[in-house]
Amino acid sequence: MKKIIYSAILIATILGGSGCKKEFLQTQPTDRVDNTAIFLTTANASVALNGIYRYMFERTTATTSNVQGKPGVGGILLGIDFMGEDLHQAAATWFTSTGEGNYLAARTDNAGSNEYYYRTFFRMIGNANYIIDNIDAAEGTAAEKARIKAEALTLRAYSYSYLVQFYGTRYNAAAKPNNQLAVPLPLKSTDTKMPRVSVEQVYTAIVSDLDAAIALNVTTVPNKTHAGVWVSKGLRARVALTMQDYPTAIKYAKEVIDGNSFPLMSQADYQTGFNNIALSEYMWGANPTTEQGDTFGSFYAQIAYNANTSYQRGTPKMINSALYDQISATDVRKKMWEPAPNATNFPLPLATFARRPYMTRKFSVKAVGDPSLGDVPWMRSAEMHLILAEAYARSSQDALAQTALFTFVSKRDLSAVKSTQTGTALIDEIMVNRRTELWGEGFRYLDLKRLNQGLNRTVVPNYVATSVANVMEIPAGDPRFLFLIPRAELNANPNIGPQNP
Repeated sequence: MKKIIYSAILIATILGGSGCKKEFLQTQPTDRVDNTAIFLTTANASVALNGIYRYMFERTTATTSNVQGKPGVGGILLGIDFMGEDLHQAAATWFTSTGEGNYLAARTDNAGSNEYYYRTFFRMIGNANYIIDNIDAAEGTAAEKARIKAEALTLRAYSYSYLVQFYGTRYNAAAKPNNQLAVPLPLKSTDTKMPRVSVEQVYTAIVSDLDAAIALNVTTVPNKTHAGVWVSKGLRARVALTMQDYPTAIKYAKEVIDGNSFPLMSQADYQTGFNNIALSEYMWGANPTTEQGDTFGSFYAQIAYNANTSYQRGTPKMINSALYDQISATDVRKKMWEPAPNATNFPLPLATFARRPYMTRKFSVKAVGDPSLGDVPWMRSAEMHLILAEAYARSSQDALAQTALFTFVSKRDLSAVKSTQTGTALIDEIMVNRRTELWGEGFRYLDLKRLNQGLNRTVVPNYVATSVANVMEIPAGDPRFLFLIPRAELNANPNIGPQNP
């Protein structure tokens, strides 16, 4: 048995599951306790919760996956950024063969990347369901129960927020209810072999989970690897933006910003490599140790300019040169990429490292001596500023959008002046900032889909067509933006219903 699908997750969940002994069919948290005792105390339930977080950055190998280089959620975020036009590479490599950049994996029901996306998030959901179902009866303080429950609810909502966007059509606020089929919706640990439900139903469940988590108001979590109330609110803002619910996006983005728990980074910190969860604007992220990382398959092994891996040495990631040209010369983000790198302006650890025009230095490894270690960003407060500005602009509140944008940009560009643009021009200015700021963090494909925009790489002067098997244009609304349900799920779940068109 070489696949893991939704049905298998519910057979081999936290409480055990025999059968196939491949490690990737085991959905127990990495940090395991005895199954019979796992929910007797909040201390043990915390171990199960920690296992979900660890799984979010765990490596995959030939024995745990049929797809190369997928370091948990970070691998998915890299893959979907490669589906856009702003992050690319100078040649075809194994990263091309995953089928993400050319949209082949999305439209192939047995593609390894497709199955990996589906499996990863449903495994997180299966484990979160067990925690949510059992934590109320555990021995421990009310505060600890609330914390664990709120985190599990947020993780479940986070997982569904990706699944519905991959396997469902875009949410359209003007066409409610969105009755198009999405994915199964297990919300109990006993749920199994369920039919697909509508996009609307999945979003309703996501909002319900996040509202419940926010109501628990968990302001103290062990560290930034854990999703406290600010992460729940940040995700609520993110989901609301996707649903074109701009008042709600404004409300929660503003609450996070006004809470000031995650102030925007200084320009000095901005240039330190985006590898440290302690940076002020990191709201949530992975914090692997050297022992927990994957030297050759981690997030940083695939994107850090100085990662000492054969792939990254030879194939640095590049930015869309047309996008780069829109960054102000006095903006610190202009320093994150180098149009004409040489030994002087872009020193590299070894002579074996290649240089490419417009290569990135945004991400660097965290520790000298570790070739590919870094803290993966799941959420930064910069995103909240951009959500606020975009939601104001898309709801025709131009003056507030201009102010929100300036509050953000003035931290990146000390010479910035407040925008006077209005309407579509203002929205375009905000989106240029969003694309620049969130480059490499997994947003571009999702933005194209939520905004019903086409993919056009032909307008990118430095785009290398062979790196994506010459797939350079996909029109808005094309079926390729919709992932097929994995064949393994169709085979295992008789109730799944029809395949996506």
